[in-house]
Amino acid sequence: MQAMTTLRLAAAMAFAGATALTAMTPAIAAEEPRRPECIAPAQPGGGFDLTCRLAQESLKKAEALKASMRIVYMPGGIGAVAYNNVVAQHPDEPGSIVAFSGGSLLNLAQGKFGRYNVNDVRWLAGIGTDYGVAVVRDDSPHKDLKSLMEAFRQDPTKIVLGAGGTVGSQDWMKAALTAKAANVDFRKMRFVAFEGGGEAVTALRGGHIQAYMGDAAEAFTMLEGGAPIRVLAVFNDQRLPGKLATVPTAKEQGYDIVWPIIRGFYVGPKVSDEAYNFWIEAFKKTMASPDFARLREQQGLFPFDKTGADLDAYVKAQVKTYAELADSFGLLKK
Repeated sequence: MQAMTTLRLAAAMAFAGATALTAMTPAIAAEEPRRPECIAPAQPGGGFDLTCRLAQESLKKAEALKASMRIVYMPGGIGAVAYNNVVAQHPDEPGSIVAFSGGSLLNLAQGKFGRYNVNDVRWLAGIGTDYGVAVVRDDSPHKDLKSLMEAFRQDPTKIVLGAGGTVGSQDWMKAALTAKAANVDFRKMRFVAFEGGGEAVTALRGGHIQAYMGDAAEAFTMLEGGAPIRVLAVFNDQRLPGKLATVPTAKEQGYDIVWPIIRGFYVGPKVSDEAYNFWIEAFKKTMASPDFARLREQQGLFPFDKTGADLDAYVKAQVKTYAELADSFGLLKK
């Protein structure tokens, strides 16, 4: 409970930090980078892909980019491969932005990105937030979160959970926090790790796993596409609007758990102030455009608009909070 209270205070901490943080770059006009690209650190079909596609479409629609932005897939380590590649091999590439999520920050907090940490890139823009969800197949015997947790309580070995990440990932955290809230030993959960949400959902649809602790935006997109899934709960203080409005929160079902998942972008540590400032202004223009809210909603995301210094402060506060949460589960090396 203390960990969840701390998580909810992260936004306040970030705001306080942002007011004390000086501007990271001067307002320097810059030319548009040649061959702009968005790196999605996973296979197509998951949250990183969704994030890049939202940027691709909205930047074009707002005329913040003249050239078409391509999407490059760089799976591995839930963002670790892309992070290391950008920092070590392409630190000054002005045209490359890389998608990140709350899961990326959680892995950074646990030291899963190798020798690099939260200070080794330039945090660019946060363009939306998502929330955790518990998902099963539409023919599952579990009609609500309580039913799933009762099955856990009776025999944790009979429920196989799939996730876009290993032990300590955000999907694992969602499951562990839910189990803990139900007085179930999280260490007894059976967990299968996948390289992104797309693979996990494929396994769910094939009957290889019984439940998936995923993201609302992915679930929204799948439901829109007619996928045979059922969302048991959303991990937010309030019900979500739109197609998920009928899905109760975990709290409504007796499990006090909230899990926000921000989505945004960073660039390499040596990207020039001019190029960095170009992207900041491009995203500011995009997020202020009339079409952006509609495009974000179409992807199942909710408002979260931060750029430059504001995002930098938020990210660093979240990483600190996630480190404390991971430590409460014994995941940090002493």
